[in-house]
Amino acid sequence: MKTLLSLVLAFSTTASFAQTAKPAAEAAATTYKVDTSNTKVTYVGSKKVGESHTGQIKAKDGWVTVKGEVITAGEITMDMNSITSTDLTDKEANGKFIGHMKSADFFNTAKYPDSKLVIKSSKKTAKGLEVEGEMTMIGQTGPVKFTATDVKSTAELYSAKANIDVDRTKWGLKYGSGQFFKGLGDKIINDNFTLQVELTAKK
Repeated sequence: MKTLLSLVLAFSTTASFAQTAKPAAEAAATTYKVDTSNTKVTYVGSKKVGESHTGQIKAKDGWVTVKGEVITAGEITMDMNSITSTDLTDKEANGKFIGHMKSADFFNTAKYPDSKLVIKSSKKTAKGLEVEGEMTMIGQTGPVKFTATDVKSTAELYSAKANIDVDRTKWGLKYGSGQFFKGLGDKIINDNFTLQVELTAKK
């Protein structure tokens, strides 16, 4: 009888502990501030026939929140008035090109000086982090999806790289698009351009 009573008490104690025991703590989220001096945003655009252009856009500010191995949220603001050309070496041609990029034909930087990438979520895949978010530029917001690679994370530093393919026409940027203008010939500008992001963020 004593043995049976002892077993009942032991079972009751174990069950009570199981109900009240707290689950193991989840990985804490860490927020890093974008290091604008060491974050690089490169654009690559091209015409249908041959010619392409590359340049830089400065990151203005931003942050990313990381939990475990994934980014749970983040923002990167880009200063569109900082846009440069790295392929045009002639000073006059370079100036004309940048002036056109800043005009209402393209990014209309007088009215829309900033563009913003917002990260909504990510998940780990065999290729890296599959990231989903939104891009706001020229006053319009649309979805983006890309893969972040070369991810490195420490308690004090977070870095990653990504190529973000953007169909500019979905943000209303139609200048030179063969979808909307006929008879452009070799002046057609491809609808897609790429933002190559090299992110560095610190605690």
